[in-house]
Formats: sequence, C-alpha cells, structure tokens
Amino acid sequence: MKIMVTGGAGYVGGTVSALLVARGHQVVVVDNLCHARRQQVPAGVEFVEADIADRPRIEGLFRQATAENVPFDGVLHFAALIEAGESMKYPEVYFRNNTASTLALLESILAAGPKRIVFSSTAAVYGEPEAVPIPEAAALRPTNTYGESKLLVEHMLGWFHRIHGLRSASLRYFNVAGAPEVGGKGTGNIVSGEAHEPESHLIPLVLDVALGRRSSIKIFGDDYPTHDGTCVRDYIHVGDLADAHLLALEALESDRAAEHRLIYNLGNGAGFTVKEVIDSVRRATGHPIPVELCPRRPGDPAFLIASSEKAIAELGWKPNYPQIDEIIRTAWIWHQKRHSK
Repeated sequence: MKIMVTGGAGYVGGTVSALLVARGHQVVVVDNLCHARRQQVPAGVEFVEADIADRPRIEGLFRQATAENVPFDGVLHFAALIEAGESMKYPEVYFRNNTASTLALLESILAAGPKRIVFSSTAAVYGEPEAVPIPEAAALRPTNTYGESKLLVEHMLGWFHRIHGLRSASLRYFNVAGAPEVGGKGTGNIVSGEAHEPESHLIPLVLDVALGRRSSIKIFGDDYPTHDGTCVRDYIHVGDLADAHLLALEALESDRAAEHRLIYNLGNGAGFTVKEVIDSVRRATGHPIPVELCPRRPGDPAFLIASSEKAIAELGWKPNYPQIDEIIRTAWIWHQKRHSK
C-alpha cells in the first residue's frame, strides 16, 4: 500500500513511518517541520515539506499519485501541536493548527485522496473522567483547548463518515514514551526516539536531569486525590502505538468501518504517578533526580488511565511494554545515545 503520513517527521509519526516501510509499504511523509526534525524521517521514505492546510499542494500529491497509477491507499494523520499547557495560553493557535488545518486536509481527501484516514487523537478529549480505566463511551469533556481541538476533529470525522462515506479510525492515546527497538523487544538496538524541540514531556525531562542537562525536575502539584498527591497517567510505548496504527489502517477495510467510524483507546491499562515515573528513572539511571515542587497547571486532570479492551478485542492489539520500567529502559538508551554525539 501507499500511505501518506502527515507529521511523519515527528516522534510518533516517524516511528510509524519506519514500521510501515519495514512491512513493505510505500510511504510519503508530509511535514512542515515547525516542531520536527528532517532526520526523524526514516530511510526509504519520500519526504515532502508542506503544510496540510495547503490544499493545492496536498491535492496535487494525491492527483499525481493517481496519475502515476500508484494512488494513496490511506492517510495516517499525526500533524498537530500537542502541548496542553501551551494550548491554555494560545487557544487560537491550537484551533487553527489542529482543527482548521485538519479540516483543510479532509477537504483535500474528499477532492482527490483516499477515503481512509487514521487520526491521532488524544485521551485529553475525556477531561476529568468520572471513573478509571476510561472506556471509549465515557463522557467527552476536555479540560484544555488541546483536547477540545482534537475533539472537534473527531466530530468532523463523524459527520464526514455519515455524509461522505469517509472511513476513519480515531486513536485516543495517552502519554507516549520510550524508543523503538529494532529487531524486537530486548535487543537494545535503538536508532531513534523522543526528541521534541523544545521538550516538555516528563520522561525525557527527567532523563535530562540524570544526564546533568537539568538541575532538577518540576512536579506540578502534589495535592491531587491520588495515593501520593501527584497526577496519574497511563504511558504507552511508542512501538506499541505504532503497531496499533497499522492495525487500525487494516481495520478500515472491514465491514465494521463501513458502518461506523472506529474509535479506540490505547494505553497499557495501568496508571503511574509523576513520583512513580521519577522513581523508575532513578532505578534505570542510578541518579538521585532532585525535584522542585510547583503549583498545579490549569487543565491537568488527576487521573487518566485507558481501558484498551476494545482495541485488544477488535484490532487484536496487545502492548509489548506494559511496565513503566521497560518503557524507561528504552528511553534511557536513546537519551544517552542522542546526547553523546
């Protein structure tokens, strides 16, 4: 199959692109490189520097592929801004980039592209859940504009399926971490990993402390109703997430996808507090990891833990890295490699 991967120069998009290539697919990455690195695009992938809101450019890519008799079979859509805290300062930026730009992409798909799209959604669409683990049928009440910007896209996908027959899968995942191991789990053969610029995710920030690149790690609030007062999050290994995207793409060929859009939570089903993540990094690195206590950030729910039973049952998906220590082991290998250059 020929697949377009938007945002494929990013951490998750790049990992998924590499997996697609490894499984024999032809991949075209489209990325504007606003928060990504050209080096993240794996070998064997065609790269196009473009914005998904540029309809003439995107539709031109679709039409050119069709004219060459190698049309696109699907789109995997990762291109988005992802910082919840930033979204509460600049909501207009997130609605323009995440929501309006995706609308332009969907219009391009309707005009000239394949009628299948896997959307990188988020657990932030749930907001503060009434119960955990969170099922897909839980109430959708985002507590930040990042989550709202993604939820609006899900609503659009629902209407586009209903009116235009566009098949879609929305994958609501939680905190992505770790680095993919080439050749399988336990090999330690890692050539890429998480590298945001600027970095705002907890695990790489804590690993920066272990490497001496930061003096301490900030904990935003220790008065949440959790067993140690810090937020609980469900972490998913990036390799497990990549597997789920390919399974979702295959599922779009099913009768089930013809009848309704597909929605799946993805996580390991267990939550870890901020303090537990820091303790895991201490075990992996042998570093004491000093902490700095800070006030809560607006829009941060106390608990976010996924129920992935639906994805396991319908997609046949199963995470290979369910433990936080396993995820951090791979992240630590990558982090050391990256900063030793």
